[in-house]
Amino acid sequence: MELLVAYRDDPAGYNMANFLSQEMTLDGDIFRGKYYDLIIISTSAISADWLEEKYDYDGFVFLSKHAAESGVLALTCHSTGNFSEAKFGGNHRQVAIPHPNLQKAYLQTLQKHQSEFSKFQITIEATHHGPTALTKPTIFIEIGTTEKQWTDISLCISIAKLVHQVFVNTLSENPVAICFGGTHYSSKFTNELLGGKYALGTVMPKHALDNLDEELFSHIISQNEMAKFALLDWRGLGTNKQKILNLLKSTSLEIIKL
Repeated sequence: MELLVAYRDDPAGYNMANFLSQEMTLDGDIFRGKYYDLIIISTSAISADWLEEKYDYDGFVFLSKHAAESGVLALTCHSTGNFSEAKFGGNHRQVAIPHPNLQKAYLQTLQKHQSEFSKFQITIEATHHGPTALTKPTIFIEIGTTEKQWTDISLCISIAKLVHQVFVNTLSENPVAICFGGTHYSSKFTNELLGGKYALGTVMPKHALDNLDEELFSHIISQNEMAKFALLDWRGLGTNKQKILNLLKSTSLEIIKL
């Protein structure tokens, strides 16, 4: 069973969790449900590397707000990890185990209801921020982009209902790919997730590729043991294109150029 997690002082996360908890049974600090359990924590979600000291679950799904300097309204979902210094939770140069099939199911569910969120961009983000040390699959589901959206009870409830819908249905198994290159909000990888056959593991964007060496690459591969493919944003690899190709030669991953 999965554990849904929301930070009490995160308005978007709290509003989603508060709605979902109304149909659940409180047992100590855990809301028990048929399809998932839920907790509301008093410390930041991006620093929740401690969860497994107290809770034993198959995966962790964080309900959260999304902020962006651009102000573009977005509904996002992403895996967690740090490719260099840990400025926002987690550990340096550590990525969490991703949650590929759940991410694909959620984004595709959002897409089916896109008319309800016509002002919002539906997109993945590249892997970023903590927590990074959990030993089970970890994913963030986020509502962006300003306090107006985070405190919009109706919007938060609508997203929470879709999260619930994903858990009610059996997740389909998809071929999983690690992604390299492109921007933080990669349209190529998002389109592949929404309309292609692949689910996505760790997504390492172009701006992080300078940090990639054999040690970090090996770590990413080990955290993505379910992956059989590598998706490359071929024009979005910059000066690191040959380095990526050389590193991938040491794996059995099939390379797909986008």
